[in-house]
Amino acid sequence: MRPALAESVQPSPTAVDTSPAPASRRCTTLLAPVTVTPTKPLTPSHVKFLLWMDVLQRAGACLGEVTCLYNHRTFALTRQVLGFWEYLDRAHPGADYSGMGEEEIGALYVASHAAPCTASAAALRPYAEAVERDGWFHPASRRLLDIWQEQYRVIGLLDPLLGRRPVESLGEEEVVGHLLDAGLCLDLRHWGGPVYLDLSAHGLPLRQLVDAGGRPNFLMCALKELLPLASRHDRVVLASDADLSPDYRLLARTLTHFGGRVSHLPVTRVPIAGVTASSRHGGWQGYTLGALIDRFVPEHGPDAFRLGLRLYLVAGLGKGSGQSFSDDHLRRQLARAARLLAQAGPASPAAGPSPALCEFLLTRTAPEGYVDPYRLTSSLLDRHRSVPLPELLGTVYP
Repeated sequence: MRPALAESVQPSPTAVDTSPAPASRRCTTLLAPVTVTPTKPLTPSHVKFLLWMDVLQRAGACLGEVTCLYNHRTFALTRQVLGFWEYLDRAHPGADYSGMGEEEIGALYVASHAAPCTASAAALRPYAEAVERDGWFHPASRRLLDIWQEQYRVIGLLDPLLGRRPVESLGEEEVVGHLLDAGLCLDLRHWGGPVYLDLSAHGLPLRQLVDAGGRPNFLMCALKELLPLASRHDRVVLASDADLSPDYRLLARTLTHFGGRVSHLPVTRVPIAGVTASSRHGGWQGYTLGALIDRFVPEHGPDAFRLGLRLYLVAGLGKGSGQSFSDDHLRRQLARAARLLAQAGPASPAAGPSPALCEFLLTRTAPEGYVDPYRLTSSLLDRHRSVPLPELLGTVYP
């Protein structure tokens, strides 16, 4: 018999419960963003997403307990990642990645998607087994993670080790079993077919979780981690690229069935030269996070760069302005950040967020219960509102 995911799990209503937790304890939030896979450089779209999550996590921690579930192993089992690793070993055997830059590895990622050969399930299986058994990562991805760790420090992410700590998860068979018990699964493996997430009773389409060859997709990978955790928190905030919204609606509805109070925050991509495209197509040369750091930090300094990058990518480009990334617009926000930092003065250590700051953050809360990064960051650009600037900069904006 499979253990229950949580004590007395009951299907919860479709509507998200945003009522506050009892005064005797702080509300607990599980923040679960989709993971940027270490296969390419960080582009403005990736940085925007990471900074939205950073603001949400820091602001949310002033009002309750926030756990960020961000694990690079989560999606390492997908064909996108395993296929890239197999391509590297097949097309570039013995390559030394230890001294490569992010754009060099990114060029190989673009080439892997342009190559006509598609790896078989048998060719990918040893890579998947090494990830699951040992937490193994290809040297090219390990090199990118080292580069990202230093870049995270430069931009002031709350956790520079983001994604590098192991997370416990269910096995695929456990996930399928729980979904079958709940009547949310169509398992055709006995007849040589795939496994589907079946939410048709809720008016949603079938979605494949495991293909006929036994390969899981990213939705299965997400369920392995989220199913045992969702009902243990007062609130679950899923976050993803806006293009993944259809799948994340399925994920949210599934977790809701198992007792979670779930909402989804979509974040739009940042066009480059008028084009919004996946990193696998290239076009990001000169716009990677490393390139931005090299271009702007020497001139403006790290503090103004950290704040200005947030002003631009979180507030300036907003929830979907459609504007292409612009050096000139970023430079204007860096200058504004320098003025705000001078106005606020040196940050002084505090034991915790003041009641005034908490009250201000509550006025920037979305209907789903989390602090809205866009509304909060935009308040720094409003000259006509009373903003607790020194404490806000010292607590939410590093």
